[in-house]
Amino acid sequence: MNNRIAVIDDDLDFLEVLKTNLLKLGYKNIFLEDNPLKISPVLKKGDAFDLALIDMNMPEMNGIELLELIKYHSPATECIMITAVNEASTAVECIKKGAYDYLVKPVSKNTLAVSINRALERKRLLDIIDLKKKPTPPKLVYADTFKPIITQSPKMFSIFKEAELHAQSDVPILITGESGTGKELLAQAIHCASPRSKFKFTPVNMASVSPSLFESEFFGHTRGAFTGAENGRVGYLEHTGGGSLFLDEIGTLPIELQGKLLRVLQDGEYIKLGANEHQKADVRFIAATNENLEQLMKQKMFRKDLYYRIRGGMLHLPPLRERTEDIPVLIDNWLKKFCGARTNCRIDDETMYILMEYNYPGNVRELKSIIQSAVNLAQGKLITKKYLPDQLKKVKSAKPYLNIETSESIKPLAEIEKSHILKAYGQTNNNKSKTARLLEIGLNTLRRKLKSYGEE
Repeated sequence: MNNRIAVIDDDLDFLEVLKTNLLKLGYKNIFLEDNPLKISPVLKKGDAFDLALIDMNMPEMNGIELLELIKYHSPATECIMITAVNEASTAVECIKKGAYDYLVKPVSKNTLAVSINRALERKRLLDIIDLKKKPTPPKLVYADTFKPIITQSPKMFSIFKEAELHAQSDVPILITGESGTGKELLAQAIHCASPRSKFKFTPVNMASVSPSLFESEFFGHTRGAFTGAENGRVGYLEHTGGGSLFLDEIGTLPIELQGKLLRVLQDGEYIKLGANEHQKADVRFIAATNENLEQLMKQKMFRKDLYYRIRGGMLHLPPLRERTEDIPVLIDNWLKKFCGARTNCRIDDETMYILMEYNYPGNVRELKSIIQSAVNLAQGKLITKKYLPDQLKKVKSAKPYLNIETSESIKPLAEIEKSHILKAYGQTNNNKSKTARLLEIGLNTLRRKLKSYGEE
């Protein structure tokens, strides 16, 4: 785990003990310091920690003074106080000043693990709340893992940052969104940004799971467990050991099977068919649905207890019609991919206008299919309206937002986007807020683009 942890104690032997325990718990980014006075310069440089383990009794600076210093420079750092003396009044004072916990030496590895996990979970939740208050999301730490999801939408980058924060814990995650919005890609990115990235990512389409074979497929079975079971089977849980199990279309899981899945989520254990001993389910659950689970719960088709168990973290992917700024970059990416070396494999202005105005009920997946089909039909020629599906040919384009000089007058996608934005800006009498709402993009995105066009 990549959480940045500082351990401050003037006892060098105890520092080494804590370091050993932290390494055994999977934490690698550990900062040890036996002199609390050296922490201040580190904090002033902006090198914040996710967690600080602070000894109460140090000659240069006591633990409460160091706690106040850390909270002053880095309020988001969770602090756990460690002391040799169990004093209730001191513990209360520490909690009042912002400490998360107060541990008494000697501290066992299990006690340390529970306290750290809870402190980091609290930090994760507070970071997510803070993220939603900011106009622009902070930079991604694992930006490369989200590159397969092509976007320039500020809304999407906020979702990526929230997903990245969720990825560092083991809480189950529920991803909602319409079909074709990229839920599996986001699930893969969460897996790759998590401490489980070295292990398997197993996608399972719950709509295809047979009720009669659910336990065999998920839990596995031993040889001879039932008639026809000549060989044993490794289930999804065992196969994914250490990794992430992606439960796609979770809303389609029959109600009679939901209790069996819930039991694994609650207990973290399961029993193979034909076996007697419990096995640990060492997996991270990520579920996705395009169904309205709350509506299904009202109809008694989805268990409430399962719903609240799988939505430890919840992410919603917006449909493409709510992030139209992504349409040009998606098209540009797929043209490069599908056209190969064909130099005239471009889209004319009228066709681009139609593609920008369409609602895409099938979202990103539908747009990709449309572009691939158009490239195949055009055979290296200019892509015009006639190569689009019938439902798009019906889109009226009597007043295209671009001046089409000839059928061969092709402009770069960035220029098409610029013209579209400036036209909308003019129609709202240069009202930025109205323009942003009309284009369904973030206000800061609009301001940045207008500035690049010379429109302040």
